[in-house]
Amino acid sequence: MTRRRQVYEGQGKVLFEGPEPGTLVQYFKDDAYAKLTRKTGTITGKGVLNNRISEYLMQQLGEIGVPTHFVRRLNMREQLVREVEIIPIVVMVRNIVAGSLAERFAMKEGTALPRSVVEFYYKSDKLGNPMVTEEHITAFGWAYPQDIDEILALSLRVNDFLTGLFLGIELRLVDVQLEFGRLWESEHMRIVLADEISPDSCRLWDRNSNEPMDKDRFLRDLGRVEEAYQQVAQRLGLLPESSPQDFDKPNSNNWKAPSSK
Repeated sequence: MTRRRQVYEGQGKVLFEGPEPGTLVQYFKDDAYAKLTRKTGTITGKGVLNNRISEYLMQQLGEIGVPTHFVRRLNMREQLVREVEIIPIVVMVRNIVAGSLAERFAMKEGTALPRSVVEFYYKSDKLGNPMVTEEHITAFGWAYPQDIDEILALSLRVNDFLTGLFLGIELRLVDVQLEFGRLWESEHMRIVLADEISPDSCRLWDRNSNEPMDKDRFLRDLGRVEEAYQQVAQRLGLLPESSPQDFDKPNSNNWKAPSSK
């Protein structure tokens, strides 16, 4: 495919003009970045795996009626998506205490939440993606109240579906980060799931050992980062089985498996 004009570049993806009006080409990179520590690096093959994983999960969500921007995968690193007006809000749905939630409330990582917690963050790397409330979102004109209701409903539906899907392959969905956009069709608008769903945007722990199988392996210097991404793809049936992995047993000296209670 002829390379077209670049529209946007983020930490893990680049967007180019698509071959048809109203479409974009989403290119997945191997780059990795930790915002808090400003650690940068490369996870070999991450872009290829995230492309496949996100394609599969977006298709599965589409089959249960969740509207998404995904059209089709083009090649190993690129997929065709609908061009949407991104709502500048990152939605975090948390099922288990981890990361910043544990730090903010001095809670033990691995504590199961009695119900899923939904948080909103303003999408701005310059400002450090601050947490915001529904009142901020409506007051600053980022979304209308009815938009928030739709985003909340879709976020919880996506979380419920992914929780069950991952449990079926012995993974616990600790939390998931979602983005949404407005898709305009003639004069009609609908809110759709955008961005990606992958180990870059989900915390996934092995169900037996609680070993992280996601970007946290890079952020926390746990090692075996590429293996973890590959293992997620293998469990989803997207890669052929290779040599046996042992993520079902705690492996890293730097990681103490948190309590599942």
